[in-house]
Amino acid sequence: MSLTTKEIAQLRKIISLAEGLLAGGGSGGKVAAAKSGNSGRRRSGKELEAFRKMLKQERKSGASVSALAKKHGVTASYIYQIR
Repeated sequence: MSLTTKEIAQLRKIISLAEGLLAGGGSGGKVAAAKSGNSGRRRSGKELEAFRKMLKQERKSGASVSALAKKHGVTASYIYQIR
């Protein structure tokens, strides 16, 4: 079985990513977000109501949408949807 140059390059990339993950410096988006605590998560019930109310209050006080999105791990469009 012979590999093309493109396939060899792809395998090398996979190996370097795996080595990076094993070394602890992973570059995966979900891994980094989970470690930083900014990962979005599903809220429901009273917690969701409180979160939306808090976002509305922060938005009314003049906080920028992009700053809120980064701080709470949600998208800017989610914040704009809340009324």
